[in-house]
Amino acid sequence: MNERIRIREVRLIDENGEQVGIIQTRDALEMARERGLDLVEVAPNAIPPVCRLMDYGKFRYEQSRKERESRRHQTTIELKEVRIRPKIDDHDLETKGRRAAKFLDSGDKVKVTVLFRGREMAHPDIGRGLLDQLTEMLRSHGSIEQAPKLEGRTMTMTLAPLKQKQSQREKEGSGNHEESEAENA
Repeated sequence: MNERIRIREVRLIDENGEQVGIIQTRDALEMARERGLDLVEVAPNAIPPVCRLMDYGKFRYEQSRKERESRRHQTTIELKEVRIRPKIDDHDLETKGRRAAKFLDSGDKVKVTVLFRGREMAHPDIGRGLLDQLTEMLRSHGSIEQAPKLEGRTMTMTLAPLKQKQSQREKEGSGNHEESEAENA
């Protein structure tokens, strides 16, 4: 930027994005000073390097603003965990299923973990049956992202929210906004 550019000749682009041509660096710096702008090297690896006339402070501010704006519109998907044991009762399993459904409906992924202890390790089929039962309960809320897998003393499965559920919620949200605007008018 400005005096830090040590190359003799540069390809210059003015503040409107139009190409001025290949000129001496000191002439380009002089043009920048006359217009109250900075000479910024955009493509240092080109031959000759490409420089642009711009207000660097304003450019940095707009970049940070765009970055903040994009961060605000990002949705973060969290991984929530539901732990169960092989000897879980039916009602308790339904409760855990409702909790997992709530997580999926809010747009989060759910990791369902079956914890085995002692002799329970001899019957991994019971754990798989529980996970299948839970999957059947949650079919309308999410789909299997990672199939049940036994790792040591735990069997895990990951569920992801359904795509159409999310898009329906977004449409409903925008539809309600339009309706409320119509009511206010």
